[in-house]
Amino acid sequence: MVAATQFESKIRLLKQSIEKVIKGKSDVVDLAIVALLAKGHLLIEDVPGVGKTTLAHAMARSFDCTFQRIQFTSDLLPSDLTGVSIFNQVERSFEFRKGPIFANLILADEINRTTPKTQSALLEAMSEGKVTVEDKTYSLPQPFMVVATQNPIEHHGTYPLPESQLDRFLMRIQMGYPSEEDEKQIVRAQINYSAAEELTPMLSAQDIQEAQKQVESVQLHDALLDYMMALTRMTRSNEQLTLGISPRGTMALYRAAQARAFLKGRNYCVPDDIKCLVVPVFSHRVIINTKYSSPLPKSAEAESVIKGLMEEVEVPL
Repeated sequence: MVAATQFESKIRLLKQSIEKVIKGKSDVVDLAIVALLAKGHLLIEDVPGVGKTTLAHAMARSFDCTFQRIQFTSDLLPSDLTGVSIFNQVERSFEFRKGPIFANLILADEINRTTPKTQSALLEAMSEGKVTVEDKTYSLPQPFMVVATQNPIEHHGTYPLPESQLDRFLMRIQMGYPSEEDEKQIVRAQINYSAAEELTPMLSAQDIQEAQKQVESVQLHDALLDYMMALTRMTRSNEQLTLGISPRGTMALYRAAQARAFLKGRNYCVPDDIKCLVVPVFSHRVIINTKYSSPLPKSAEAESVIKGLMEEVEVPL
């Protein structure tokens, strides 16, 4: 029996809904949905104006959930995300006012324009689905997903995300420029951020949670797990890298492969599920040895090294 039978049509409609405003980027939309199904968070890195924010907003509008957009700036404080305790004059006691982090889907816009202190306020939320404020812990609504956008770190006015923060993102992807024909459609239709407002929700929050549970039952053969482990070990021993993939990174690839198989209507993983995901899952988790640095942007360097390692590891049949 195909694992995705119950939700196959709904997920197909979800993808079609997002693609109404994200033209010619079927692979990117697939990766975004994979991150959602795998209970992961998504980092979208690219130059301004290619649709990073529009993709996040289209996702939020395509399933029935609470949504908050947070514009990250250099003066943003951790309490601006998590909330603060306010003294109630009538009750003569402090009451907690929840911040924008208390939503199903968070758009962390230009996350690398705020300080590391504020960036770190997201760590607990992204790892555990909880927020601790003044020694009290508050659970976040489920499902919970952070879609963060950032400009390439070589741009002015940006703060590189720390390794611990990057490791919380299931994947990092790039939008890329549209093809000439797709760009013509975008220009003629004037598709932008506001176009996502017209989308109709295709799935409920409960649907997403049920799909996420079914993803966990997708089978991954031991030969594929050995393939994943071989790739992981290569990153730890390669002289071009000073930081390889941690166990959290390997688990992220495992979950993402399950989610991709589910998206494709299977209850088992195949080698392509892993091959298509290694670069977006691994590349932001490694650090290039400075001896091997090149004129390429850091993200492109990391992707190049990961692709090279993939060629050295035999793919199971």
